[in-house]
Amino acid sequence: MDLSFILNELGEDRENYFNAVSPPIMQSSNFAFKTVADIRQAMTCEFDTNLYSRGQNPTLTILRKKLAALDGAEDALLFNSGIAAITVSMLSLLKSGDHVIAIDDAYSWTSKFFKSFLPKFNVTTTLIDGTDFSNFENAILPSTRLIFLESPNTLTYQLQDIKKVAGLAKSKGILTMIDNSYCTPLFQQPINLGIDLVAQSATKYIGGHSDVVAGVITGRKALIKQIFENEFMNFGPALSPHSAWLLLRGLRTLPLRLQRSFESTQIITQWLEANEAIQKVLWPFSASFNQLTLAHEQMQGCGGLFSFILKDSSLSKIEDFCNRLKHIMIAVSWGGHESLIVPSIASIPENQYRTDDEHHQLIRMYIGLEEPDYLIKDLAQALASKNQ
Repeated sequence: MDLSFILNELGEDRENYFNAVSPPIMQSSNFAFKTVADIRQAMTCEFDTNLYSRGQNPTLTILRKKLAALDGAEDALLFNSGIAAITVSMLSLLKSGDHVIAIDDAYSWTSKFFKSFLPKFNVTTTLIDGTDFSNFENAILPSTRLIFLESPNTLTYQLQDIKKVAGLAKSKGILTMIDNSYCTPLFQQPINLGIDLVAQSATKYIGGHSDVVAGVITGRKALIKQIFENEFMNFGPALSPHSAWLLLRGLRTLPLRLQRSFESTQIITQWLEANEAIQKVLWPFSASFNQLTLAHEQMQGCGGLFSFILKDSSLSKIEDFCNRLKHIMIAVSWGGHESLIVPSIASIPENQYRTDDEHHQLIRMYIGLEEPDYLIKDLAQALASKNQ
């Protein structure tokens, strides 16, 4: 299926809404039926019916079709946040006594779910360094039900060999899930590599304008339907029609925005690597990245998110550098039009900062749609502070 067809035509039956070029926002909580027989039928299979917008909605259906097609999946389910897509789906797949294998450096709230939430339901998790394939083999137990990946992760950008892990899991009858927020389906297709379920924070590149929070899970229809008919409908993490419309708008320009961010990041990471004030740059497509070969094998491109370390990584120097930036905003998240930066020290109490812990020294940056030279000038003036 052509990318242009997916982004501009798939699911858009324009004759059903006055031939409007842009799909309407179906801002309705529920939908009427002509007969009792019709509504009775809808109630038997809400997964494929517009009955009540806590389940399905016509605006969401258009988006659902597009996101499933982009991933090469049979179906998709939309959520009101990326973490909801991950956690609600896992709760549907897991039961008391099950075991999960997960990478040890995943998104903070995903890690918290493994460490603090699942134990309440007698579900155990083994956290491993996913860069070493043997760790997956060694962690498998008779009760292992799920392997969770995040490749790359969004601080150190460590990769897992997706195809190899998926093959191992299938040979053992274990389900696999991956957080693919960093790459999007345009730069990485985990389902084609054998993964069962793919999650994304659609807040990031899919939305693209920093004005909507959303999540999506894609995979086989049977798995998606299982999640929908149980935990999804009980917990109610539905996406609003207006948010779905904003994501549809974002999809139109996704290839252009992603490519622009990628190309600008190539320029800026090379400039940083050559700067005498920088100790290290972490970016999967950087020539110095220790998993560069694997990155090129399973990724078709690289996002605009990377991290770096200053040679002077004192707490005061990191703060001074970030505070001196004039155009690059200090903020979390990524994937929008604006460039952002956030240091690890923002989440570390000052008295716990360790100069011998590389994670504490990391400064994460996202490259938006500004001109690279404009951003380089801002970085240069901030690096040239009096404390340098």
